[in-house]
Amino acid sequence: MTVQLICCSHSPLMVTGIEATEADAQAEFFRELDSCAAALHKFNPDLVVVFGPDHFNGFFYELMPQFCIGTAAEGSKDWHLESGALRVPRALALACVRYLHSCDFDVAISHDMKVDHGITIPLYKLTGALARYDVLPVFINCAADPRPSFRRVRAFGAALGAFLAQQDMRVTLVGSGGLSHDPPTPRLEQSPPEVTRRLIERHTPTQEELDARENRVIKAARDLVRGQGPCLPPSEQWDRDFLGTFLSAKHEDFDALTDAEIDRVAGFGAHEVRTWVAAAAAAREMGQVRSELRYYHLVPEWITGMGIVVGQG
Repeated sequence: MTVQLICCSHSPLMVTGIEATEADAQAEFFRELDSCAAALHKFNPDLVVVFGPDHFNGFFYELMPQFCIGTAAEGSKDWHLESGALRVPRALALACVRYLHSCDFDVAISHDMKVDHGITIPLYKLTGALARYDVLPVFINCAADPRPSFRRVRAFGAALGAFLAQQDMRVTLVGSGGLSHDPPTPRLEQSPPEVTRRLIERHTPTQEELDARENRVIKAARDLVRGQGPCLPPSEQWDRDFLGTFLSAKHEDFDALTDAEIDRVAGFGAHEVRTWVAAAAAAREMGQVRSELRYYHLVPEWITGMGIVVGQG
């Protein structure tokens, strides 16, 4: 086995200790995540590739790439997560970018990538640290309209997988994000001027700004549990449909997904399933043939349909 696939939902509310309405569902998720972590350590990858989104902590509308690979990266301090440098193999990252360019993917490059909880949570939960393994951070724009199409995301993942297949390495591929959820993320066209500036201008949020934003998310989660507030509840039907297609490996069917449908049914945060599609496409190019659903449950206090899918080849 040379490739391992782990696609898992993340929610920053996982790390806040917000009161549980179904404690068993949370506990089961953490047990399965711990099982994935144990399998990763046993696999002992030479490289962990994390396909992750950003939540306007590292990437802004000042210049918003659709795809970006970091040759060096540092975790942000959102949700009071410990910051620090990721262990990025610079030469490999540069070679990957050059390969993707040769495949007509004009992927952006960052020599100082800032990654938020979309990448740091899976690293902490699956590896125990930001720098325990060599990590290739791969940003996919999931929050800033216009986003890359699912067809393009799938092709991008396949091209990256073709590069990795040439490296003679054990590789763990992580897709971080989704499933259905509708956090109170501001939209550029629907925001007052002061919020619009924050979405556009590149800056490092202060701890006070982070705390204010995170308190709004916690309040939204508590309102959602009570059936109140503006956030769409997570959709089990949408999640089940997505997971069914994902496990069937008919990923070309995702090409028909539209942003309007996702916004209307699954919520703004569900765009993050692009990371799953890219990771799975990469795994397929590397010979991964089997996937299984290890966990699925709606966790309203985390605002999210939480899922874990694993595969190997």
